[in-house]
Amino acid sequence: MMSGFLGLRTTIYAAPDLEKAKAWYTQVLGAAPYFDEPFYVGFSVGGFELGLDPDLAPGIGTPVTYWGVSDIDAMWKQLLDLGAAEHEPVQDVGSGIKVAVVKDPMGNLLGIIENPHFQQG
Repeated sequence: MMSGFLGLRTTIYAAPDLEKAKAWYTQVLGAAPYFDEPFYVGFSVGGFELGLDPDLAPGIGTPVTYWGVSDIDAMWKQLLDLGAAEHEPVQDVGSGIKVAVVKDPMGNLLGIIENPHFQQG
């Protein structure tokens, strides 16, 4: 029986100040958004979409999306240097997997993961 689900495609972050969020994520990702409208901004990241929605507000207990990185320590430093706040520092969770979470300048939780078991790309 097929569920119809194709897999994850998009994660959306609250962006009450859309211009500030767009500028910050453009700097973090090193690329401009591919979709840029007053109601929504979308970035293409490794075959997935990181979206910014000005009608959402950051909330406690929302799901945390972990973005794959090749060097978690370097990315952790870069995110903090760009104005993110430490939420959960880099930690080795076993089997060579490392995770961390920052709070972006808009108040969203942004997870990063270095996982040697996933194909890099």
